[in-house]
Amino acid sequence: MEVLEVFNDSKLIKEFILLPVRLYKNEKSWIRSLDKDIEAVFDTKKNKAFRNGECVRWILKEGGVVKGRIAAFINKKTVNKDNDQPTGGVGFFECVDNKEIAFKLFDTAKAWLEERDMEAMDGPINFGERDKWWGLLVDGFNIEPNYNCNYNFPYYQQLFEEYGFKVYFKQLTFGRKVRDPFSSKLMAKGEKALENTDYTFRHLELKKLDEYTEHFRIIYNKAWARHKGVSQMSSLQAKNIMKQMKPIIDEKIIWFGYYGNEPVAFYINLPEVNQIFKFVNGKLDLIGKVKFVWHKWRKSCNKMLGLVFGVVPEHQGKGVEGALVLATAQMVQKDYPRYDDLEMNWIGDFNPKMIRVVEQVGGDVVKTHITYRKLFDESKSFKRAPIQ
Repeated sequence: MEVLEVFNDSKLIKEFILLPVRLYKNEKSWIRSLDKDIEAVFDTKKNKAFRNGECVRWILKEGGVVKGRIAAFINKKTVNKDNDQPTGGVGFFECVDNKEIAFKLFDTAKAWLEERDMEAMDGPINFGERDKWWGLLVDGFNIEPNYNCNYNFPYYQQLFEEYGFKVYFKQLTFGRKVRDPFSSKLMAKGEKALENTDYTFRHLELKKLDEYTEHFRIIYNKAWARHKGVSQMSSLQAKNIMKQMKPIIDEKIIWFGYYGNEPVAFYINLPEVNQIFKFVNGKLDLIGKVKFVWHKWRKSCNKMLGLVFGVVPEHQGKGVEGALVLATAQMVQKDYPRYDDLEMNWIGDFNPKMIRVVEQVGGDVVKTHITYRKLFDESKSFKRAPIQ
């Protein structure tokens, strides 16, 4: 076996990109990620995480054939955030069904992290924000992956766990039909909050995108950055996120809640663009762009992705969650019935409050991802992510 570090060598980069294409060629549910999205993670000019960290990636060859790949990274903003030990990360793991090859990849990443004084590693995670490529799929293999979400073979779970990775937290994806009714409990709480004239709810307006971008950042930092492993979002990061989202934004499915003039809640939905990107085969070149515009015009996407939901702590438990959902529902069920299905991504099992809200919205758990943690000193006590 030969492990090769992927530098700026175009041949090695291509081999890194094409491995999953070969591995998943017979998997009907798999959708190829855009090549440019993968490469942006490793581009020091495009990925702002390089300002506070570093990363490296490798491919593994056996008999001249690429059999696996992995990346390792350190984000100085999160290595010690609420952790008992400095913790790095691994991600973009792909491997044939071979424990020896998988362990060689894990060992390579572990050694690199230990050289940088890390004492644990989380995986599979992203070198950047949690909304992309985070967690190992362990249930829901028959459902197509959402945009920039991990899809993998079932045997990956055994490879991770036999190496010594343990469940740090689970990420649940709930699914429902858009026009199904909501629970009476949610409606009652939401309607009560709607009666409070101090609260107002409105959808994003693209002509005021800068204003809503700042509101998004404020709410995110209050509602999410307090969670373990989640760093504060800067204005530059927020603008970059919105810039990336802008080509696919449907302003009528992104909603904000306000208390007076203070932004206190958001419910960010996007068209689930993998329903379009599956036609471009990873390439957003001229032909890919034409296909994208064509299928966007054809409205080939009829699924909404509930990307993130947040309510600032001081307004939680007051029915704001329900009111925000009902305001959105008025639009997508009646005024603008464009979408048939909704999936709500990234509901951590460390956040029972949000799980209860989503359960009231309705639907079932249709996918489960796991974020694992591997302690390098296995004699130390392992702790799961604390309940928030």
